[in-house]
Amino acid sequence: MSFDNNDRRRNFGRSARPNFDEGRFNREHPDDERNFSSDNRKFAGNERRRNFGERSASERSFAERDFNHKFGSNRPRPESVVTAMGDADAAPQVAVGGIKEVTELLTKEPLKVHRILFMHQSGNPKLYELQKLAKRAHVHVQQVDSKILDSYARPNQGVVALMNEKELLNWMDVREEFFNARETGEPKLIAVATNIEDPRNLGACIRSCLALGVDLFLIPAKGMCGITPSVARTSAGALEKMRVCRPDNLEAAVGELKMAGYQILGLDADTETNLADFKFSDHAVIAVGGEDVGLPPFIKKQCDAVLRIPMKPEAHSYNASVALSLGLYEYARLRIK
Repeated sequence: MSFDNNDRRRNFGRSARPNFDEGRFNREHPDDERNFSSDNRKFAGNERRRNFGERSASERSFAERDFNHKFGSNRPRPESVVTAMGDADAAPQVAVGGIKEVTELLTKEPLKVHRILFMHQSGNPKLYELQKLAKRAHVHVQQVDSKILDSYARPNQGVVALMNEKELLNWMDVREEFFNARETGEPKLIAVATNIEDPRNLGACIRSCLALGVDLFLIPAKGMCGITPSVARTSAGALEKMRVCRPDNLEAAVGELKMAGYQILGLDADTETNLADFKFSDHAVIAVGGEDVGLPPFIKKQCDAVLRIPMKPEAHSYNASVALSLGLYEYARLRIK
């Protein structure tokens, strides 16, 4: 089922972002105003680079105030950190530049990093080694033009890390809790979201998960927008309370839950099984796909059932966060008093 995202996106003014000739958001990273090419190798269009020294006072104060809170005492100097502009109604996203600084993040706190931007064809062997470190840490990497890096952080030495709003959980640290719950009979509900590109959609998913009793929210290491300020804002405080986990291999994590006895369920239109009155297990995983691609095959093949949400034909499809909310509600309606 392709859950289309028909939400109207905010039209950013020229004062809020650089003037790109091709002023479209990157579909893989829609919370940023920078436009990356679809093959992640070339910067699309000619741009007027935003001067680091021209940041507003509010942006500079945010970076300095939030710096120690987010990254602790062993973080780069404040002048090496800038806030990447995103949703005009949300706080700016934090970006960290520099080989030493990014290496430290990947070594000590990789689950705070959403993705790492490398200068395209830099020829620097240190960046090549750093890219290998990022892949071992299962952090998504992207090759971009040096001007893109400069618009995030200066100096950057050819590399910039884009940060999540909170450190995510490691699957290896929480899986035993859910395996043990299956053995003891303690009910557990896990939600899975894949290929969600709109941060507002992801934030709405997190909010519904908290409201409807989800014990753990799983997201993939690649193919998603990060836990950006827009996600935090849309979640309306739920992000801080919801346990969000990013397994190194989401397919393997779902497979482990299936082997442990969890009921794996997908939400998709391409099925005859109706969500309404479906008999759920006390230990279940409910998965939803992205706005345009729907439920991915690696999830669908592991499903014990794929469920269809009742819908008038003229509506075509549900938004991903709406679909997940409806699925979770049907599961929770007899469990939440």
